[in-house]
Amino acid sequence: MSLDGLPPLREVIERHDLRARKSLGQNFLLDLNLTGKVARAAGELGGATVIEVGPGPGGLTRALLAHGAARVVAIERDERCLGALAEITAHHPGRLEVISGDAMRTDFAALAAQAGGPVKIVANLPYNIGTELLLRWLTVPSWPPFWASMTLMFQKEVAQRIVARPGDDAYGRLGVLAGWRTRARIAFDLPPQAFTPPPKVTSSVVHIVPRETPLPVEERKLARVTEAAFGQRRKMLRQSLKAIGGERLLAEAGIDGTRRAETLSIEEFVALATRL
Repeated sequence: MSLDGLPPLREVIERHDLRARKSLGQNFLLDLNLTGKVARAAGELGGATVIEVGPGPGGLTRALLAHGAARVVAIERDERCLGALAEITAHHPGRLEVISGDAMRTDFAALAAQAGGPVKIVANLPYNIGTELLLRWLTVPSWPPFWASMTLMFQKEVAQRIVARPGDDAYGRLGVLAGWRTRARIAFDLPPQAFTPPPKVTSSVVHIVPRETPLPVEERKLARVTEAAFGQRRKMLRQSLKAIGGERLLAEAGIDGTRRAETLSIEEFVALATRL
């Protein structure tokens, strides 16, 4: 059943022969009630430009437009999907721009500069590039960033790493980098059967907002410290950090060298990084 006057997604997929491709990390979310739930998790969309990566046949795109996004910029690498997206463009004149290209080569800050209003990133990210894109958006040079919020779908395991806190089994580099500059929470989970084809894992929608004043530290230094610490996470810090200053760094930061990486707070990682 269509909620926006456009054909049902299954009909669109069949007409355009849009079988999901594993090589592109595609798993289509076809239930318009669920795509609407993702759009609502992004908060107020009125007046905002939404950047979407990997729209596929356009299920989430349609939900974003239906829930008030002033404009959606959708980046799609799979040329097979362009016909289906063109139908949405015609149905919502002036509100949808489709860019045929690779998100990994896209200048998102430049897209945002053309928006003239708040920019939100909302996407069912392809599994094979999701984490890499997130890291790029978390480590942009200027802060506050070009985006006002991000509402992104990941494998649940990745989502848990993003929101993890010290002491959690999932706590690692991603949790430190995300927690340093943002506040992140899991909005809800989606079972495999919600997708076509069903993935082998549960998915989670994560909502992320930037902190106005994150602790001052060079991102490259923080990345270096966390890489060393979590690269040998079962070892004591005086061993795992040995190659980058170990005992000296720990002494200057006032941190016990017998501790392990998963026990350190983000503030303590920042303290180590500033002393590199």
